[in-house]
Amino acid sequence: MTARYRRLSGMWILALVFLAGCAGDTYAPVSDRSPRAGGEIRNGSYEVVRGDTLYSIAFRFGLDHRTLARWNGIDSPYTIYPGQTLRLSAPAGASRPSASSPTRTARTTSPSRETGTSPRRQSPQSSGPDRSVSGSSPGNWAWPVDGEVIKAFAPDPDGKQGINIAGDEGTPVKAAAAGRVVYSGSGLVGYGNLVIIKHSGDYLTAYGYNRELLVREGEEVRQGQAIARMGTSAGRPMLHFELRRDGNPVDPQRYLP
Repeated sequence: MTARYRRLSGMWILALVFLAGCAGDTYAPVSDRSPRAGGEIRNGSYEVVRGDTLYSIAFRFGLDHRTLARWNGIDSPYTIYPGQTLRLSAPAGASRPSASSPTRTARTTSPSRETGTSPRRQSPQSSGPDRSVSGSSPGNWAWPVDGEVIKAFAPDPDGKQGINIAGDEGTPVKAAAAGRVVYSGSGLVGYGNLVIIKHSGDYLTAYGYNRELLVREGEEVRQGQAIARMGTSAGRPMLHFELRRDGNPVDPQRYLP
């Protein structure tokens, strides 16, 4: 009985040592940016957490990254650090945007609802992209995926102001125009795995709900290059796509062919 007890005790000790060793070797991948919902917001300021970039913070709060950098005295290349506090409004005495500059409006409209009569892409007979709103855009835009638009552009209380495009899970998601990846991660709650690309003309495009990310921050991408693979939201394969100019969301379908 004693020998059996000793054998069992020895087996338990070996098992505990093994488990402790496994726990010690476990680590999070460098690209992991969740599950944190972001830093704390206190008195109109935001505390930077690991994985944040100036672009992702500006995107989250609907600001132009250059404006956010100016308010906080941050120069290009906009390096920030965990624990750093960033103000989210203009300091006292700071100059206000001119009348011609885009301004951020309060998101007080009711959320859009998905209906059975989903809007679709513009037909070949339509007038095409609205060139009057293009400004100094990167040129011709391209659809990131081929699929039905199941949610049109509308202000949402959760901050996601873009379109949802249906498709098949794993479908390559492509860059709508050439640019530089300024965010690639999952730290922005509600977007899943997200890619943000900065284009010429002060435009940003965002690609959310991805199953897999194929690009890293700082990488230059060309139009049509695969940057992610489509994932799901609410149990349905789809891509969430946003287009922003000077930090302000605009309707992507006014730009896309």
